[in-house]
Amino acid sequence: MQLIGMLDSPFVRRVAISLAMYGIPYEHRALSVFRHFDEFANTNPAVKAPTLITDDGTTLTDSTLILDYLERMAAPERRLMPDDLGARAKALHLIGFALAACEKTMHSVYENMLRPEEKRHEPWLERVQRQLHGAYGQLEAALAAGNGGNHSEADQSGPKCDAWLIGERMMQPDITVAIAWRFTQYMLPGVVDPARYPALAAFSARAEALPVFIDTPLE
Repeated sequence: MQLIGMLDSPFVRRVAISLAMYGIPYEHRALSVFRHFDEFANTNPAVKAPTLITDDGTTLTDSTLILDYLERMAAPERRLMPDDLGARAKALHLIGFALAACEKTMHSVYENMLRPEEKRHEPWLERVQRQLHGAYGQLEAALAAGNGGNHSEADQSGPKCDAWLIGERMMQPDITVAIAWRFTQYMLPGVVDPARYPALAAFSARAEALPVFIDTPLE
């Protein structure tokens, strides 16, 4: 099995960390959709990262579709999505806003880095960044309500926290939320102030300190 793409993509990184947590062995081919366009196109003509080549040679693309496949491959005790419908809805809520934040971060980066300054459309950029803050506002509220960013015992005035967002072990919402925040902070320093989102900042820092995140670095 091969995972193709650079770890500076949050979509590639969420698949790589999930593979490690599933215990599924794979080969990582660090190809850039920019610098290695032609080589990437030889594997996936759409040149989309991440791309996963399964053991039978099937090409899968889009991180969410890849993870759907891997979830079915994984042993039941290592799966990263809950079976309970209510818990699954909560997981998808968190994942959806985290992926939206990744997408809006990328839109901001492309507008600032790839478009000449005289051709940048400021109203579009302002709209994208409003959407970015909207996504992080939803995640901050969810984390603050559940105290998911704090692994210590909650104070007596607040609820006792679970170890992670939807249970006692790290699952896909935790991976995706943590990765999204780290990606935005790395790519858009100063745009999204951590002081405005303290629960998110603490939660992501906690996840990034884990060996599976350290072994799968963004840089």
